[in-house]
Amino acid sequence: MDIRQLAEKYNPYIIEQRRWFHQHPELSYEEIETTKAIKTQLEAIGIPVTAFPDYNGLTGIIHGGKPGKTVLLRADIDALPIHEESGVKFCSANGNMHACGHDCHTAMLLGAARILMDVKDEIQGNVLLLFQAAEESGHGARYYVDHGILDGVDAVFALHVWGTLDSPKFNLESGGRMASCDKFKIIIKGTSSHGSLPHLGQDAVVAAASAVMNLQTFASRINDPLNMLVLTIGTVKGGQRFNIIANHVELEGSVRTYSREIRSTIEPVMRRIISNTAEALGCEGELVFMPQTGPVINDHEDVNRIARQAAIHLYGEDSLAAMPKLTCSEDFFLFMEKVPGFLGFLGCYNESIDAVYPNHNNKFKVDEAALKRGSALYAQFAVDYLKEKAV
Repeated sequence: MDIRQLAEKYNPYIIEQRRWFHQHPELSYEEIETTKAIKTQLEAIGIPVTAFPDYNGLTGIIHGGKPGKTVLLRADIDALPIHEESGVKFCSANGNMHACGHDCHTAMLLGAARILMDVKDEIQGNVLLLFQAAEESGHGARYYVDHGILDGVDAVFALHVWGTLDSPKFNLESGGRMASCDKFKIIIKGTSSHGSLPHLGQDAVVAAASAVMNLQTFASRINDPLNMLVLTIGTVKGGQRFNIIANHVELEGSVRTYSREIRSTIEPVMRRIISNTAEALGCEGELVFMPQTGPVINDHEDVNRIARQAAIHLYGEDSLAAMPKLTCSEDFFLFMEKVPGFLGFLGCYNESIDAVYPNHNNKFKVDEAALKRGSALYAQFAVDYLKEKAV
């Protein structure tokens, strides 16, 4: 069973698929044609497909030749509302863009599906393929979890191409890899008066400004400085006129951390700071906290080890590279909260082909030569995990 050779065999197919999906990007919750195209590809090689009546994306199942556990491999499929300026010949045809590499993930998992079908008689268990919709929304994975996709699944695995990691290196590190990201809205209510008579009103702008400054002490004084915590106020809207004491201000922002424990403390601490600050200045403060994505933490050492060893088996120790933690977020955490999982990265940075732009940039490009490695690792991880965990 030489998965590396099979990845080489399917390299043209992987690149062909990636380019088709790149030309036809669809936004979160709109991946209708993408889902149809994936279904066609899976059914063409004999993989049974399960679609969802009210949701995009689908699953395919590969039953190995021997009994065993079940591993889920996930690729996200949605694109971004970005006008592409990458200059590639297969540029987006509809004004949206696969600027985060989800076209690559889709193609890599389709390539892995072909590899796994070639070796399925030797697989000791089952491989569930998930092509997930709406990752960019931060909520796309929720539907599948709520509809029982993880029932009977023993481990989950995903890869993400990354624009600042050298191609074709893998980053397969343990611990926190991506931060949580939760949204919030702050509403400050005061009392309006003439700007020349501030003592007759309660200034919501001053209270809001004080709340912003006090909230920053959460990160600098309440939080352990060894734990990353970033609290951002992104918008401030309030006031009616230059000479009126404002009676209403709304602020929106986000907060990020790598720690599940710290994340659980954020809302009550923020609520106390906002309420007390506003009250001290004669106003009312309200927090609307909107949980979004939790941190992605590779904290199952056996799964971590299997992922790293799979890469080393395929391409040697030199295939691994270090990469700093990322403060952006991923809804793959929802799967990892339920079953042991691993999220790794595949580098696509290559100066020689001008693949030098980060994810979500309108000039984002990838080194397609690396994609076969992603397919190989998807397949090798599944085979190795199932072999080790076979009863």
